[in-house]
Amino acid sequence: MTGNPMDLSGATVLVTGASSGIGRETAILLSSLHARVVLTARNRERLDQTLSSLQGQGHRIEPFDLGRVDEIPKWVRWVAAEAGPLSGLVHAAGMQLTSPIRFVAPAAIDELLRTNLVSAMMLMRGFSQKDCHAAESSVVFVSSIVGFAGRASASVYGASKAALIGLAKSLAVELAGQRIRVNCVAPAFVQTEMLEQFREMLSPEQWAALEHAHPLGFGTARDVANAAAFLIANTGRWITGSTLVVDGGYSAQ
Repeated sequence: MTGNPMDLSGATVLVTGASSGIGRETAILLSSLHARVVLTARNRERLDQTLSSLQGQGHRIEPFDLGRVDEIPKWVRWVAAEAGPLSGLVHAAGMQLTSPIRFVAPAAIDELLRTNLVSAMMLMRGFSQKDCHAAESSVVFVSSIVGFAGRASASVYGASKAALIGLAKSLAVELAGQRIRVNCVAPAFVQTEMLEQFREMLSPEQWAALEHAHPLGFGTARDVANAAAFLIANTGRWITGSTLVVDGGYSAQ
């Protein structure tokens, strides 16, 4: 067999959270692999910045607030009608909550679960509809190593990311007959704007300890994008219901 097994020519991939961080870097990488990319997030100006970094033609911006979970299936159907059946979905949108459990309000829990988990469920409800996905397609949820390894003050966030892993396993079985593969990537701490915001909450000693917990150092958004692209492309054709840990050795200790 010749050629690049990760070539995505002819594929259309929807990337959520494409306005920054892992979502943006994933979109850029997928475009370099010749995919047509549909970018979504709430901020159109930042999506325009991502679009300007993409290679190739045929990409689209479709701003949408995934917090409007009831509207997601209909929106996915509309996107597929406009852009063509989707060969892939990378769900990188999400929010983080750092707080001891004794201080967490129910409203904050509801918002985080809606953003990190319920949106994924509704995206899959839409993606699995007839004519919304290609004959063979792949979905990747961006989970987190905190879904595996406990971390103080991250219980709600960790619960939402662990739930994505369980969701992927069940959907992998349920949707195999439709040739839809569903997997997760689980990064540890990656150099993004979110990490910089988190750094402001830590003392220099706490930051040094966090960095030390990554034997290979902090990762980059491209490290996670590489893993997501591997699962989206034909290189992942026999992988479903799995979670690819991308953590610089964080969980090996």
